Amino acid sequence: MKPEPQMTFTEHLEDLRRRILYTLAVFVVLFGVCLGFVSRIYGYLVAPLAREGYHLMVVSPGEVITVYLSIAGIAAIGLTLPFALYQIWRFVAPGLTPVERRYTLRLLPVTLVMFVLGILFAWFVLFPTILHFLLRIAAEHFSVMLRAGSYFGFLTNICLPFGFIFELPIVVVFLTRIGVIGPRLLRRIRRYAYLVIVVLGVMISPPELISHLSVVVPMILLYEVSIALSAIAERRRAKAASPAA
Repeated sequence: MKPEPQMTFTEHLEDLRRRILYTLAVFVVLFGVCLGFVSRIYGYLVAPLAREGYHLMVVSPGEVITVYLSIAGIAAIGLTLPFALYQIWRFVAPGLTPVERRYTLRLLPVTLVMFVLGILFAWFVLFPTILHFLLRIAAEHFSVMLRAGSYFGFLTNICLPFGFIFELPIVVVFLTRIGVIGPRLLRRIRRYAYLVIVVLGVMISPPELISHLSVVVPMILLYEVSIALSAIAERRRAKAASPAA
């Protein structure tokens, strides 16, 4: 395979600028599309609140525009993410070996799928549980009126972190492939990892056993899956480094 010509620093900057512009152009187009469907997106996102019998409120006419723009912006960012990841890969690909290029290209769709799975888990399992618990506690002592901006901020703070938490297996596989960590290390620190997971799960979930389990158990399963994937990645790495290979 003929090696690609080396790029100068100026050419790298030009390539980076071009790919940023491509990504921004896609974001702007998708942002306009999301604005056209913002009412439907809004209705879907407030469905858990409507099931509890509550409605959102705004304190100024301009807040409606802010909320709609925020919803369309977040939706457009999510839809732009696959294209942005591909542009990042195209930018760093010239500095990788052919094997590394194939490996990272395979990881991109898996990374996106795991991020989406984390968001979906938080949306369908965690967020309704936390919302129901907090509203029930608040209704016992207060007259509950929810601002639209605060609700969507709360929704983002619950769902978005789980998108990154579900990236743990991908990160572990990558670090194993480059020799930073291995399954033996992950098994050795398992008890400490479990302690961190339990503490984190208890902190972010309502004080109920079912709520705790709905957060802690998936995170523990992710850690165990990460150990298994790390073992597979280590075996493949050793096989690729063997003289016969």
